[in-house]
Amino acid sequence: MVRMVGKKKSLNLIRLGSLLLITALVASGCGSSPNESKDTKTELKPTKVGIVDTYTGGAAVYAKDSLDGFKLAVKEIADKGGPKIEFVTRDDEFKPDKSTSWAKELVMREQVDFLAGTTNSAGSLAVSQYAKESKVPFIVWGGMSDKITGAAGHRYVFSTLPNTAIIGKAGAVQLSKTTHQKIWLAGSDYEYGHSVINNLWSNLTTIKPGVEKMGESWWRVGETDFTPYINAIRSAKPDILVVGTGGADMVAFMKAVKATGLIQELPVWAHTSYDPATLRPLGDQAPEGVMGTNPYLHNYPDTADNKAFVEAFKKEYNREPAAFALYGYMGGKFLGAAIEKAGSNDKEKIIDAMEGLSIDTPVGKATLRKEDHQVAIPMSYGVVAKVEGVFTAKDLHTLSPEDIMPSVDAILKARAK
Repeated sequence: MVRMVGKKKSLNLIRLGSLLLITALVASGCGSSPNESKDTKTELKPTKVGIVDTYTGGAAVYAKDSLDGFKLAVKEIADKGGPKIEFVTRDDEFKPDKSTSWAKELVMREQVDFLAGTTNSAGSLAVSQYAKESKVPFIVWGGMSDKITGAAGHRYVFSTLPNTAIIGKAGAVQLSKTTHQKIWLAGSDYEYGHSVINNLWSNLTTIKPGVEKMGESWWRVGETDFTPYINAIRSAKPDILVVGTGGADMVAFMKAVKATGLIQELPVWAHTSYDPATLRPLGDQAPEGVMGTNPYLHNYPDTADNKAFVEAFKKEYNREPAAFALYGYMGGKFLGAAIEKAGSNDKEKIIDAMEGLSIDTPVGKATLRKEDHQVAIPMSYGVVAKVEGVFTAKDLHTLSPEDIMPSVDAILKARAK
């Protein structure tokens, strides 16, 4: 009898212990159901981004806008409980050799997971080659050469801004709607300048057969005296001057167009002519009437998403965002969305998630094309104008991505050469 009671007590104690153990396991999550396990998010380590860009000199205005846009995206992602993104920066001083050196230092010493930046197109191409060799993903939000995602494109490079193939096609569409037939081509003598002009001309001759190239002018990067070039162009009497330039050269050239009175005699076209990053440094020296293209303005498109972006950017930095702020912002948003989609810090899985990824942006739906990793967004075209005492743009029209993106076949053929 005594033994039976002892056995019962032992069994009761075992049952009680088992019950307590099960309760503890359930409380700790170990006893959750299969469905509950699937819903549980794995805590990922922060993704570290190494940013190489031009933070001194004439192109710094673009790099600063890109960086601030990226920082805003990272903040918004963190505020919503999304993936953690950290970053460090290096100044390449607009020198491609320094771009590559810093990229290597960031990968080998800082052990970054991603590279980003590079306003200089030649720097973008150099860093892209290193990214390919080292298998470190690289997000370009500054360099516009069409080679980046075109002929020299590969698995490890993505672009979150329109490249020169897209810019050239958009400019050709705008110019095809004018009566101008005799064209003078000009620009800064470097990768971006030549690439914009080459792409615009090849597209324009296709869209508008019969246009005539009267001549070309190319000035050194950093040129300050445009008078000899302008006088030669005047003497040729073309119908329009088409220019491929950017950064400090763009500001200096626009000042010369106004100071020499060229815009009173001859129509002029230049990409980003009415972008705030161009107009802000010009002040009252902006030449009204210069035609151009631009993917973004703080007041265009007039949508709730764009207004929210402008409000957030202005609150953070006390200025309106320009186009490059959008490019950096999209770089951050695409990265955050891809990490979340991949559910992993594995770079290869994040690349797979980024290919063909679409996100909502201030300009509408943006997609990183799977085939070439090139962002597809709309583009506007218009002219520089003074509205209520402020230089901005007027006569704005929107071109859809379908209107301006190079074909996938063209990209694949360029890569096969």
